Amino acid sequence: MLRHLDIRDMLLIDRLELAFQPGLNVLTGETGAGKSILLDCLGFVLGWRGRADLVRSGASQGEVTAVFDLPPGHPARTVLDEAGFPVSDELIIRRVNGGDGRKTGWINDRRASGEVLRLLSETLVELHGQHDDRGLLNPRGHRLLLDAFAALDPGPARAAWAARREARAALEAAEAVLAAAKSEEEFLRHAVAELDKLDPQPGEEGELDTRRRAMQGAERIREDVARALQALGAEGAEGAMLDALRWLDGAAERAEGRLEAPSTALQRALIELGEAVSGVEGALQAMDFDPGELETTEERLFALRALARKHDVLADELAGLADELRARLGRIDAGEGQLTRLAAEVAAADADYDAAAAALTAQRAAAAKRLDAAMAAELAPLKMERAVFETRLAEADPGPEGRDAVVFTVATNPGAPAGPLDRIASGGELSRFLLALKVCLARGNDALVLIFDEIDRGVGGATADAVGRRLAQLADGAQVLVVTHSPQVAALGNNHFRVAKSVTAGMTTSHVAALDKAERTEEIARMLAGEEITPAAKAAARALLAPRG
Repeated sequence: MLRHLDIRDMLLIDRLELAFQPGLNVLTGETGAGKSILLDCLGFVLGWRGRADLVRSGASQGEVTAVFDLPPGHPARTVLDEAGFPVSDELIIRRVNGGDGRKTGWINDRRASGEVLRLLSETLVELHGQHDDRGLLNPRGHRLLLDAFAALDPGPARAAWAARREARAALEAAEAVLAAAKSEEEFLRHAVAELDKLDPQPGEEGELDTRRRAMQGAERIREDVARALQALGAEGAEGAMLDALRWLDGAAERAEGRLEAPSTALQRALIELGEAVSGVEGALQAMDFDPGELETTEERLFALRALARKHDVLADELAGLADELRARLGRIDAGEGQLTRLAAEVAAADADYDAAAAALTAQRAAAAKRLDAAMAAELAPLKMERAVFETRLAEADPGPEGRDAVVFTVATNPGAPAGPLDRIASGGELSRFLLALKVCLARGNDALVLIFDEIDRGVGGATADAVGRRLAQLADGAQVLVVTHSPQVAALGNNHFRVAKSVTAGMTTSHVAALDKAERTEEIARMLAGEEITPAAKAAARALLAPRG
């Protein structure tokens, strides 16, 4: 509920404080007195996009403060919580319009963006008038209004749509992968055959390189080692030393012991020489290799390195590359089967969505008939019993909310073609259609403050009385603000405010005053009679204000 509105230096208002009450609040006044200014100011504090020149002439800035009561469960609490603002039973919104055009807003004394204010406004206030193109007259919102009227739950259709979208996305992705894979199938098969033929093993390149280096090194030094062995062997140093030892042994008896030490040393040298010969023979034996083995080793090493360069990988990565390419070939071979499975899943998801959408269509068709009947019942008291309201359903592009397009149409006279609300109905008729539609759609929703801007324009007498009664019905248990020129509507208000304009020292100012019982009589008499209030007008005003059965 809007409890308080404080306006300072906005348009024609210098300072204004208004306290609103539950029920039907009516605002009256002569044309041009500034009634629409109040709505402009309320729209400003709620972040609505409107006129830019709001600051009162001569003022440095304008300011509007609105105070709302938020009962438990009010939708505004969710908006506040998601935006990171503290939530309480009282909501204070303040917005300042600087003389330079800059606008700054606060929610409970914390800075707030215009976007947050607009999100909040959608849960706080709903404005209706003859040029209401944001709400009831906008065909894009008619399906949502019908769903709200019938309390329909599009949840199953949304879930089926999401599953359908996921299934189609999976199929499209698989088709793209398969198409891309097939474009390189010939290359893959050739590469895998080449890798399988070579059969590279991890670590093989290092082993082959070490073996090749060893064989190349042996080839270069083997001849020298063989010569060294020949020089050390029986035909070389070993044979000469044995001959020398035999000669010394033969001469030892005649040398009186002088040859014993040399003979012993020579024997030790022969032992060392034998070990050297054995070592050289072992080394030479180790250097023995088949020249064909070196050629084979080099061929395989070079083949590994060439294939690695071809695929731009390390030689040790060739085995893993072969596994990866084989896997890609496997996906191609298995791709057709996967596509068949995914296509079946898409068909099943389509069927589920079709069933959910069809159920939603059937529910909407039944709800449309109920809404049409409810509208007929509401239009009769508004003196439009000959008019026909029809909720039309047509097939639309599929979506998460089903595949129905919903349009509210009217025919104002029997036999006349039906058409959209805003194109068929006249100003007064349109007002009554909107009022009847709001009465039907607003049942059970008292969270919003409903504002009607001269929605009773162009009607009078019994029709105006019926409009007033419908507005009072909407205000039962809720809060409704009505800007009106109709005395019949004004008389049904629970609270009455008069908007007037005065000129002081060349400055025009609008004022708003809450009226007591006597003042209400005077105001309604003015609305009945015009500038000169007659006794008959006062009597008529008292009759309108009298309690009704």
